[in-house]
Amino acid sequence: MANTKGARKAARQSEKRRTHNTSLRSELRTAIKRVVKTVEAGKKEDAGRELQIAMSAIDRIADKKIIHKNKAARHKSRLAARIKAMATA
Repeated sequence: MANTKGARKAARQSEKRRTHNTSLRSELRTAIKRVVKTVEAGKKEDAGRELQIAMSAIDRIADKKIIHKNKAARHKSRLAARIKAMATA
């Protein structure tokens, strides 16, 4: 346990930040899974809509530095590639 008043406050803030970041990371994973699920179901229009929602969530979370910008770009690229492959298949 923290010894000083300032350290106790820092520990409280850190815990609050951690729980908030965890919920945002969960939101990101859910958005990605929804895109993958619609692609696997073969619903191209729905997949495009879900991709826009997911890209927005990915960008929002990357801007807050919860995930690295390169990781965000990688997720967006892979999701877009899945939808593009679905269109040609």
